[in-house]
Amino acid sequence: MHVSHPAKLVVTVVDGNLNTRVRGARVQLWYRSARTNRHGEATIRVPNRRSMYVSVNARGYGDRVVFEPFARFRRVTVRVYRPSLQWRLYGATPERSQAQVHIRLRPPFRTVWWVPLHGLVEFPAVVDSGVAYVGNRDGTVYAISMRIGYVLWRHPSRAGMASSPAVFGQELVTHSMDGRVRVLDRATGRLRWSFGVGSPIESSPIVGRGVDYFGTWDGRLIALDLRHHRVLWVRRLGAKITSSASVAGRTLYIGDYAGRIWAVSLQGATRWVRSVNGRIYGTPAVVHGRVFVPSSSGGSLTAFSTGGRFLWRITTGSYVYSSPAVWNGRVFFGSYNGSFYGVSASGGSVLWRVGTGGPISGAAVVVDGIAYAGSFSGRIVGVAATSGRVVLNFHHGHYVPVSGDGMRLLLHGYSSLYAVEPLRSLR
Repeated sequence: MHVSHPAKLVVTVVDGNLNTRVRGARVQLWYRSARTNRHGEATIRVPNRRSMYVSVNARGYGDRVVFEPFARFRRVTVRVYRPSLQWRLYGATPERSQAQVHIRLRPPFRTVWWVPLHGLVEFPAVVDSGVAYVGNRDGTVYAISMRIGYVLWRHPSRAGMASSPAVFGQELVTHSMDGRVRVLDRATGRLRWSFGVGSPIESSPIVGRGVDYFGTWDGRLIALDLRHHRVLWVRRLGAKITSSASVAGRTLYIGDYAGRIWAVSLQGATRWVRSVNGRIYGTPAVVHGRVFVPSSSGGSLTAFSTGGRFLWRITTGSYVYSSPAVWNGRVFFGSYNGSFYGVSASGGSVLWRVGTGGPISGAAVVVDGIAYAGSFSGRIVGVAATSGRVVLNFHHGHYVPVSGDGMRLLLHGYSSLYAVEPLRSLR
């Protein structure tokens, strides 16, 4: 015979990035709710002590629903996260600005943990709610705890990956070189469903209103409805696409190997198309009415208005695979000549130039006023974005430099991931 055991349960709500108590959060379990006090604690009496789901809602934070072992413990801690401090897609923003303006973490750093990923990391991790998701070149996707560096799950596809995943609700969207979009369960890594498009996909996903926009090697621009598992529309652009799509307002921007930058409506209609001086491998950044376009074979960075008017061009004399970062009226990018550039977004004048000792292939990134680049010299440099002064020289690196969240940054080595935090941090 089952006997009911009334219990007083205590839920502590903590900011998962800043490690501070959250006051005024609404905590609900069973059919009862309470608000957290100034210590971040909510006490709820229930008629029967057992493990159950807890939902937490707090102003400025994403909602959390977690299953907690109240059968064993009367006190539990639930971590909540501010959306502004996450890094849910390649480029940090839909515009692919490569700048995370809300995170406040800067050198000097100490390494907290590192995880070997057993294969080249060509594109950066994305981070949400305390978990980093990253794929290696062989196609294995990892989910890693940001707090302790523990690998929560692995999903091997053996398909090869040359893109970042993207967080979409409780799912993780991945693109593979076997031409398939794979959608994984974020909690378990289990494959929920997949969709084949018949050509390698090097574009990183960007999801808006449940639609994933991406390009393919055979020159198609595809809009895939993730909720209904069907293609909404296809545009045949006529040249190989490795660029990821950037979205600003109701317009999508993407480059191709014919050296064209396309501005396309979210329904697939061409708004305008312009040419640069060579093929476009990297991803355009669209910020404050300007589109910044890297050209690999053209060795250049070209700026247009979002209406398609040519503004300026910088040539480096060497490949520019690097996708640009845009922050505070400046643009940052790297070249195969080994230089990392900071230039004026309005006029294209070079403000500073820093040598890195090797070719730069991956995107530039800006966090908290520091511009980062990884180079084939096997290191990541961090440069004060306004002055050009080198403030970080991290001796692991290759393609992409940095992502992370409000708690820690992730520095990307050739085949390992390093979590760092400022030396002043007491976490």
